Amino acid sequence: MVAVARDDAAHCQAIVRTHAKTFYLASRLLPAAKRRAAYAVYAFCRIADDLADKSTDTRTARPELERLQHALKQAMDGHPDGPVFRELTEATTTFRIPAVLLDELLEGVMRDCRPVEPADWAELERYCQGVASSVGEMCTHIFGVSGDDATHAVARSRARTLGVAMQLTNILRDVGEDAANGRCYLPVSDLATFGLSRDEVLRANVGQEPRWRALMEFEIARARKLYEQALPGIALLSADSRRCAAACALGYAGILDAIEQIGYDTFRTRARLSSRARAVVLWNAWCAPSSTPDLLRAFSA
Repeated sequence: MVAVARDDAAHCQAIVRTHAKTFYLASRLLPAAKRRAAYAVYAFCRIADDLADKSTDTRTARPELERLQHALKQAMDGHPDGPVFRELTEATTTFRIPAVLLDELLEGVMRDCRPVEPADWAELERYCQGVASSVGEMCTHIFGVSGDDATHAVARSRARTLGVAMQLTNILRDVGEDAANGRCYLPVSDLATFGLSRDEVLRANVGQEPRWRALMEFEIARARKLYEQALPGIALLSADSRRCAAACALGYAGILDAIEQIGYDTFRTRARLSSRARAVVLWNAWCAPSSTPDLLRAFSA
């Protein structure tokens, strides 16, 4: 059994190492037990996300996600099948992660089986809550919170805000990739404000235009405001988890800088952090993990 558990943990770790380089580096700042649980949650989220993202045929994607949903229920009932579900069951039991958060995630991912065409920011925010805030709240359970019930509630709320900020960052970074798959997550009302349409985004021919730059500047400012609102929650986490949470937040916020550096054209180029930039993120997270002012200074650096 020990060998099986070790292999299961290694399986989840490999998924993280392959698909989430910044998070993988940040996770090294966690204690081993918390790191293993975080890998399990990420691996499950990755499977769900891939089923939605890689299938353009909703007739295929939805049944696969429903099978995943059934497998999750079996796991939560004590019958996990496969390395990811065995690890996920261990993580949810050890860190008391509510099953409702996993259900919220899957419900959010299932929305990708039909066109996601948010009319306004409120609709997009609800989508981000499902697919990302749920994950942020799960991580709060793993990381731990220092304080009473009221402090726990604030920490969970801040984590959910961070999830929205990170998902919006994903959307801005992946505009070109999403357009190639017939998807545009940008709110119709925001596009209209800057003289753009959803069809123009799907045709991917506006990346060099001033109106696209203006839209991206607006959305990046929104994302940065969300990061600023979320960062105070990191100081509420257990001391042994703050550096990892800070590295994740600062790393994702750094993608916004990378988008600016490529001239906002995320149709032709996928913005990403360089190895040097990731090292700077880890250094900043290591140096400023304990207080909100320190984190905000690191965010602004």
